Amino acid sequence: MWFTLSYIAWAISAALVLWMAYDWFKTDSTYSEDQLTSSREGEIEAVQEKHKV
Repeated sequence: MWFTLSYIAWAISAALVLWMAYDWFKTDSTYSEDQLTSSREGEIEAVQEKHKV
């Protein structure tokens, strides 16, 4: 029984690794490096949090 559970755990682990690799390649081919490394969200938050004294 433990061997079966061990093989199931390894299969789930392998499936997750394959899914992460697929998602990595899909994201890398869909978006440019500049877009992936941009800090646009930080710029938006910084503009909203500016306080005028």
